[in-house]
Order: sequence, then C-alpha cells, then structure tokens
Amino acid sequence: MDTLRLLLNVVWLVLQGWLLALAYAAAGVLACLLVVTIPFGIASFRLASFVLWPFGRTTVRAPGAGAASALGNLVWFLIAGWWLALVHVVAGIGFCLTIVGIPFGVASFKLAAVGLFPLGKRVVPTDPPRDWMHAGSGVVHGVPRERAVAA
Repeated sequence: MDTLRLLLNVVWLVLQGWLLALAYAAAGVLACLLVVTIPFGIASFRLASFVLWPFGRTTVRAPGAGAASALGNLVWFLIAGWWLALVHVVAGIGFCLTIVGIPFGVASFKLAAVGLFPLGKRVVPTDPPRDWMHAGSGVVHGVPRERAVAA
C-alpha cells in the first residue's frame, strides 16, 4: 500500500472510520439475531470492514448475485439504506467544505452508494495508479487490474 493511502486511511479511521465500523458491526450483530435477516448482517459486516479502511479498496458486483440480492436490496433500501446514504452524503458535503477534506468527502459519497444497495457486492483491493493519466482506473471490469492483467 502506498504512503498516501495509508495516511488517508489512518486519518479516516481517527475521524469517523472507527465509529462507522462500530455502528455497522452493531447493526450486523442485531441482524444476525434472526435467521431470516442473516444476509443483512453479513452485508453489514462487509460494510463495517469497508468503512474502517476505505482507501485502496472498492466494491464490485459479486458473480452470481441475482434476484434474491435484488429483492434483499429493495428491503434494505426501505429499512436502512436511504438513511445510511443520507448520513454519508451529509458527512461528504461537510468534508468537502475544506480542501483537505475533499478525499474524505469523496469516500463518503462512495460509501453512500454502497450503503444504498450492499447485497450482491464484494469489496476488492485496487492497485495504485502507475501515473496520473491512469488515476481512477484501478479496477478493470469488476476485477482488480493486477488480476485482470494476469488472466
């Protein structure tokens, strides 16, 4: 992991990552109390690990995620997704009010999209760009660049 991502992750962790991860983990434990809601608990745990250390990782569609995850995402959206996304968007706007906070605001917006519909997604690492022209292209068709090149 490059130094900038490490620094961003450490600052994120101190500012809000630990609190978000704790909230998502608590929601995951609550969801796992009932057998029917275990998929929502697993999604909450996945989000907890993602919000703890978001820089250098992204989410992609999981292969084989079909109608069940779409239905689950609809239920998730109605119960929790919309307010989670709203909290992330408000935090992102707050972060973007300062120049130093812009990377954290962008991360909050990314988390808002994942918080809306988390089922049927997986968290994958991204590799650092090789130069400024390739910034933002760390994932190729849902597969991290290093795996796509090797295949």
